[in-house]
Amino acid sequence: MASDTTSGSDLGWLLEDLVGRVPYTRAAVLLSSDGIKRAVHGLDVEGADHLSAVASGLWSIVRSAGKHFGGGPTARQVVAELDSALLFVSAAGQGSVLAVLAGPEADPGVLGFEMSRMIQQVTKSLETPARNAASVSR
Repeated sequence: MASDTTSGSDLGWLLEDLVGRVPYTRAAVLLSSDGIKRAVHGLDVEGADHLSAVASGLWSIVRSAGKHFGGGPTARQVVAELDSALLFVSAAGQGSVLAVLAGPEADPGVLGFEMSRMIQQVTKSLETPARNAASVSR
């Protein structure tokens, strides 16, 4: 897979470091909570777009479940165990989500810990400001 760092973002190195630090980790995408990718490592453009969409959808569903069953829309992490991969989706600061794809042999505890550590160290840099509605001039 080709590595792609989204243009205009200087956060790709953080994702590259995370992927390189945790054995069997394949790729990472930092995205806004509504699915706009901000930084990518380990995926081509199509793969990054798809992972962003999947992560955004999962995140929305889990937040909805939290709101309905858990007392609030706050979620910390989603882990999906697929046949040939693990997918972690985690809150990454206000308005941001971190999605990480790893092989099934990856240690979920180590990966979750390293994701959390990275997010805590640079939370402010990962945040995505809310978008304002475009003003209409008349």
